Amino acid sequence: MTLIRWNPWQEFNTIQRKINHLFDEDTLPTAFWDRGLSRVPAAELKETEDAIHLKLELPGIEAKDLDLQVTENAVYLSGERKSETKSEEKGVIKSEFHYGKFQRVIPLPARIQNTNVTADYKDGILNLTLPKAEEEKNKVVKVNLASSG
Repeated sequence: MTLIRWNPWQEFNTIQRKINHLFDEDTLPTAFWDRGLSRVPAAELKETEDAIHLKLELPGIEAKDLDLQVTENAVYLSGERKSETKSEEKGVIKSEFHYGKFQRVIPLPARIQNTNVTADYKDGILNLTLPKAEEEKNKVVKVNLASSG
């Protein structure tokens, strides 16, 4: 009889390979990705004393394909990344790009003046400056303390 040592790390490696294979792009049907796992633009939010600065990553999307709406409490963004149609005679194309419609709602940490929003769209990056409402700027409230005597 041969004695074989059990290696628990080998079991972890086997499980990891099986999980990676489960999520391998070739094994998942494309309908799975189309059903609800649409890609949304990455966002970066920075709050200062006077404004909220929102940066959105939108590579390959033209400004005319974006719909941007701003309320006092949120930013609504929707758009479409259109597929490029190329005709090639030979070869296989494998693309990791995600085409199609997307939408995203970004709640804001403070109320803003949505009539004074400025936007700059350059090189696939949308920069929004959202000035805070006056009542949000003056949030510090003086509290009078009455001593009980």
